[in-house]
Amino acid sequence: MSKNIAIIGGGNLGSAIAEGLINSGFAKAENIFITKRNIETLSQLKEKGAHILNNNKEAVANADYVILAIKPFQIKDIISEIRPSLKARKHVLISVVTGIWIKDLIEMTGEDFAIVRAMPNTAIAIQESMTCICSHNASEEQAGFVSNLFNQLGKSVIIDEKLMDAATVLGACGTAFAMRYIRANIQGGVEIGFNAKVAALIAAQTVKGAAELLLTKHTHPEEEIDKVTTPKGCTIAGLNEMEHQGLSSSIIRGITTSYKKIVQDM
Repeated sequence: MSKNIAIIGGGNLGSAIAEGLINSGFAKAENIFITKRNIETLSQLKEKGAHILNNNKEAVANADYVILAIKPFQIKDIISEIRPSLKARKHVLISVVTGIWIKDLIEMTGEDFAIVRAMPNTAIAIQESMTCICSHNASEEQAGFVSNLFNQLGKSVIIDEKLMDAATVLGACGTAFAMRYIRANIQGGVEIGFNAKVAALIAAQTVKGAAELLLTKHTHPEEEIDKVTTPKGCTIAGLNEMEHQGLSSSIIRGITTSYKKIVQDM
């Protein structure tokens, strides 16, 4: 039996989730109910057959799983609005709202609901997100459904909620860190003779290929590094110079600094 999915908030994230679920075949378009004030901006999803609404309560009433893809400042008002339509034995709540903890959702909805908190990153737009997931009160079937849902949009992993701030740094801020590394590669490529367009292609595809090696072969990065570092070669010379300039320590310090910033601002 197909599950109906309501996506409350048809902005960039909500619409990307809907597109990914339909394009992957995980959900039929007619099983998707997505809301937004300005429904005209979701015409592409409407053409595919998804239900486009500006009534959150109506979307929830038709759903089994409710994805909250809204801004943090909207969460209390939205929960208050849809609460009369929520049924503990029917609905599973999935929050992708930054900074909202499961305990916050419990305070708004009550103890009886199955609640899942998920932290995707911006690559969800191309179905390549890394999504970290934790849950409360969810059955094995419900948790499995949510994991499978996000696996259609990239890859997912179950973590303890106490690690969600760390997941934000490694998986969400990490996108920006990776982009900065790629940008530096492009700048270096231009300096050694490539035009910017070709340098960008080589740098991006090389990083993508390196990541795929680790994901496919489940090897350690150093094992793959050893395969391309020959004695007295150019690779080891470049690596050693980068380490002399503090590459690894700078990345580690950047990650830990971002984490401390999140914790301090809580």
